Parts: sequence; structure tokens; C-alpha cells
Amino acid sequence: MVPSTDAVAGAEQSAEEVVVSRDGAVGVVRLNRPKALNALSYGVVDRVMDALAGFDRDPAVGCLLLAGSRRAFAAGADIKELESETLQDMVLKRPMVAWDRIRRVAKPIVGSVNGFALGAGCELAMSCDILVAGEDAVFAQPEINLGVIPGAGGTQRLTRAVGKAVAMDMILTGRRMGAAEALQRGLVSRVVPAEAAFDEALKLAREIAAMPAIAALLAKEGVARAPEMDLDTALEYERKLFYIIFGTEDQKEGMKAFREKRPAAFRGR
Repeated sequence: MVPSTDAVAGAEQSAEEVVVSRDGAVGVVRLNRPKALNALSYGVVDRVMDALAGFDRDPAVGCLLLAGSRRAFAAGADIKELESETLQDMVLKRPMVAWDRIRRVAKPIVGSVNGFALGAGCELAMSCDILVAGEDAVFAQPEINLGVIPGAGGTQRLTRAVGKAVAMDMILTGRRMGAAEALQRGLVSRVVPAEAAFDEALKLAREIAAMPAIAALLAKEGVARAPEMDLDTALEYERKLFYIIFGTEDQKEGMKAFREKRPAAFRGR
């Protein structure tokens, strides 16, 4: 893969921990702390968010891919960093605010998960729009075993993904969920052989990146906002997004190509 030409703050200085590259119209961000099973330190989270934001601004990128390593997506937060923190530290540093940045990424994010996605790793995975999991993937929110609770969206995203009963079970006991159950519960979109997870996720990201860009952004926005609104409000919001698309060149091209029975040549406009 060709390194990204979009200068992502801090990525070059910490390439050993967060590897940023480009594959055509797909921006790829990979966690690379093998000895720590990709534990998410404050610095790593910042660099991941910087990389995602950089690709989100790049008009040549249509989809983002977030991945870990073959052994682990991310095994959790960096406990060495957190152990000595105090209430005052948390209030003053507000480290979890950094996680809000992924919510502001407009372009679709595909996640590739192998091995452990635990604690903050599970929360980072759930922040993606579509998850492709290897058969070896394991999801959990085991924070209660450390005397804390999820703090980067776990209690909220897990509940929205799998429902109250299962979320309560996992968060109050720390139990782990394998890939097959994650697919059954709706936590992931696809399960593939472990060795194929990254390639399948990249293939999916390439497919999405080839779609009309504005339609993809608005489709993501509509789905993402759905849980926040009652049905009447959500349907009206969807209609407005739908109407907006009729101001794009790609809408005209897509429908003309359909009528002419030829592949559409989308230009992202």
C-alpha cells in the first residue's frame, strides 16, 4: 500500500504504534503495538483520531479502514497509564473527550477485528460503522474486574448494538462474546476466516469508497442519527437528506447510467 500523502499529525513520529497508509481511495489506520496487544494509550488514541480526521478531510479518500493486528484489535486501555490517575486528573485532563472525535468523522469507517477487542478496544471497534470480524475475534467490556466501568462509550454503544439484557450481562460480569455470537447479536456485520479478516474489510472499504461520496456520507448520517430520534422525526430527517442528494451530479449520473444500462461514473460531486 502507498503511504498517505495527507500529512497526519504525529503519525510519522509514531509509525511503530499507529501505521497510516492509503490504498487507492481507502484511508487505512492500523494499530501496531504488538507487545502490548495494541493497548490504547492516550497518545495512541490521539494519533488514531488525528489519522481518521486527516483522511476525513482528504477529498481523494472515500472510506476509512481501522484495523489492529492478527493477534489483537486492541486488548483495552493502557492500564499502566490509568492506574495512578485520580479523580482530579480525570476531571482536569478529560481524556475521554478525545473519543468524541471519531463521532465527527463523516465518511464511513470499516473496522477489521482479529483476536481481542476488549474494554477500550471493544469501544473503539463499536465506533466503526461496519465491523468485519475474523472467527477468532473476542469482544468484551471487562472493566468491572478492574473496579471501573466502560468510559469511552461502552455502556451506550453496546446497549444500542445488542440490547439491554445482553449489555447488562457483559458489563456487569465482564463475560466475553465470540465472533459467532457477535454476528448473531448484531454487534458485527460479517464473520470471515481469521486470516481473511483484513483483506475482506479492505475489499468492503474499496467497494464503499467507489460509491457516490455525498450519498455515502448522507446515508451514514441517516443511519447514525436514527437511534437518537422518534420515528416521525427520523423519517422527516431522512426525507431531507434524500432531497439534498438531488442537488448532486452523482445523482444525475447514477440515474442516467441506470436508464442507459451502463456502469455509473461517479465523481464525488
